Amino acid sequence: MTEIEQRRRDVAARLPELKADALLVTSPANVRYLSGYNGSNGMLLMLPGETHFFTDPRYALVTKSIPGKSHVIKGPLTAGVVKIFKQKRLRKIGFESAWTHYEDFAKLKETLPLGASLVPVGRIVEERRMIKSDDEIALIRQSVRINSDALANVLKRLRPGVTERDIAAEIDFQQKKLGAEKSSFDTIVAAGPNSARPHAHPSARRVGANELLLIDMGTFLEGYASDMTRVVHMGAPPKKILEMYRAVLEAQLAGIAAVRAGTTAGKVDGATRAVLKTHKLDREFVHSTGHGLGLEIHELPRIGKKDKTRLQAGMAITIEPGVYVEGLAGIRIEDTVLVTKNGCEVLTPTSKDFIRI
Repeated sequence: MTEIEQRRRDVAARLPELKADALLVTSPANVRYLSGYNGSNGMLLMLPGETHFFTDPRYALVTKSIPGKSHVIKGPLTAGVVKIFKQKRLRKIGFESAWTHYEDFAKLKETLPLGASLVPVGRIVEERRMIKSDDEIALIRQSVRINSDALANVLKRLRPGVTERDIAAEIDFQQKKLGAEKSSFDTIVAAGPNSARPHAHPSARRVGANELLLIDMGTFLEGYASDMTRVVHMGAPPKKILEMYRAVLEAQLAGIAAVRAGTTAGKVDGATRAVLKTHKLDREFVHSTGHGLGLEIHELPRIGKKDKTRLQAGMAITIEPGVYVEGLAGIRIEDTVLVTKNGCEVLTPTSKDFIRI
């Protein structure tokens, strides 16, 4: 049995508990996970024992490599989907409520066979995606390595006076040069006070000769993401910046130490916050400690305060506490981490020593 076939079997096995005869998969990442298809227009209809894939004529040739029954549809794919509903006399059709657009939902609902209904099933495919296979882990490792190598190349070229946008562009270039498909999100490069905004967009601002630079970057390799954040200081950093950095590093290491199969995501988040509280910086930590990643840059589980998800070996997550002081700077340190039975493996090879240029 192939990996994709096993994924399909595992997801289909949950249909009875969801009181659904079939599951309509529309999330692009979930369609890829269950079929290998990475085009822009595709749907899957999963029944116990069989799967139907739908796409348009642009991808007709691709269907030959997709397991299961394929249907090339001219016009809206939902027309082909409803045809199968009728042929198979389906009554309860599960749909991805987190992903289905209202317009698509309305069209499906109005064309359903008499007596059929749509059943919201939430994120059951994403729950299966949380545990990575050996092949997925290998791709994430490669993605992480490319990302770290790209940063190393960029650091050799960093000089005061370069704009945030120019640095971001160089990062994206280096990632692709090293084999990445693309960045896994819009690269964040934020200098000086801009770094106090956790998700700042690169601007035309030039990096000063004596200020902090925050870089948050990731790559996609064969569909799998990596994520890393480091900070760099141009010139000699002031005492306050060094103190903030040490506090964030201590919190990040505490978060990593808390990661192991069986513990909850909330406890990992709590470990980072407890450290920052001792430094009286917990109020400056305004986001969660991390997130899962894989076919998407943000996946389950969320490593947040109230998250009760129990970590399992094979989960790929980030640990990324940060503190942000308005008018001064923001510091975030982030690694991609693999959960193991007795702890975790930090996949990110880039040093966490304070970088000075």
